Amino acid sequence: MKRLILMRHAKTEAWAEGIDDFGRALTEQGHLDARRIAEEIVSQGWSPARILVSTARRARETCSEVAKVVEGERVRPMESLYLSGLRGIADAVRQNDSASTLMVIGHNPGLHDFALNIMREGGSSDFTSSERLLEKFPTSCAALFEADEDGAFLPVHFRLADVLRARDYREAGTA
Repeated sequence: MKRLILMRHAKTEAWAEGIDDFGRALTEQGHLDARRIAEEIVSQGWSPARILVSTARRARETCSEVAKVVEGERVRPMESLYLSGLRGIADAVRQNDSASTLMVIGHNPGLHDFALNIMREGGSSDFTSSERLLEKFPTSCAALFEADEDGAFLPVHFRLADVLRARDYREAGTA
C-alpha cells in the first residue's frame, strides 16, 4: 500500500429515544459533505482501490456518496470497524494493505486516534494539516497518508499529506 485515506462518517441525525446508534442516518448536509470530500480526494489523484467501511448505517451511507465519485473501488463492509479502537482499525488496514490506495470509513474516537498514531510515527509533509489533525477529526473529515514506496502497512513509513474538512468547503461557498 502506498496511500491510506481515513475518513470519518458524515453528519448524522441526532440521537433520540427510539433510534439506536447503529441505525442513525446521514442528514442532507451529511450527504452533500461526503460527496464533496470524495470529489476533493479524487481531484488530488487519490482514488481508492478498496474501501473498508463500518456496517453502521451512517458509515454505509457515507461510503455510498464516496462510491458515486470514485471509480473502480471495491467496498468491503466490516462489522469490526463499528466503534473500533486503534488496534482494531490497524488490524483491518494490515489485512488489506495489498490495495495501492486503501480507504477506511469509520468512527471516532478510534479513527482519530489511529490517524494521530500514524502521524506520530511517520510524521507529516504539511504543517497546516498536522495542526488540523491535532485539533480534532470532525464528521466528513479525511486524513490522507502517503508512503514513499508501495508495501506492507507500517505506520512509520506513512506521512500525513493532507486533512480535508467539509466545513472548509462550506465556508468557502463551494458545497
